Amino acid sequence: MTSWRDRLNKFTGKNRYVVCRIFLHLTGKEIAPLLGILNQAGRSAIESQGDLESVGESLVTICENLLQMDAFWQSAHNEGDVFWDEGEAGDYFNSLSTDSISRFKSGSELESTVEDLQESPLTIPVTGNIVVMISVAYIGEVPELETNLAARDALTTALKVLINLHYQGKLEAIGVYFSPSKLGDELTNDQILPNFPELIPL
Repeated sequence: MTSWRDRLNKFTGKNRYVVCRIFLHLTGKEIAPLLGILNQAGRSAIESQGDLESVGESLVTICENLLQMDAFWQSAHNEGDVFWDEGEAGDYFNSLSTDSISRFKSGSELESTVEDLQESPLTIPVTGNIVVMISVAYIGEVPELETNLAARDALTTALKVLINLHYQGKLEAIGVYFSPSKLGDELTNDQILPNFPELIPL
């Protein structure tokens, strides 16, 4: 239901800025390749110096892979807020990014170097859990993202909508973070609840 303030701001012609974040927890031995995809997206973002179009293409790749791996979805959560001031929306987006980075062994870029790999043992542990955190900002209303996404159908729709928003050029900011951030790091079952207490089983 549209609030009185929303109607008033729409009447006065103010832009409606929405900032939201989606958490998706995947579990299973088969999810390890997803870390490679996420790290490649991080490398691409760095190489493009944060160009929104390039980051958006990486977001599409990530969403497509998450959709293909729906059999391994374990839990999810989403949150966000509406703003009528661009600066306030930007501050909130930055706060979500800071929080995502601070999560357990989270990252958005490839941290391993050739030297790291050479010094690693021949057998490295493969994590059975990955938590992906996607933050976006857009102008307008997107009901599919502004609802409870802790249900498989709703989450599937939301990921498809993110892809469409990129191709429509409607995303104002994009941030993707994930835990663990590199091959060899583990996110155990015992670490999920204290570090990601918001997650709701799907």
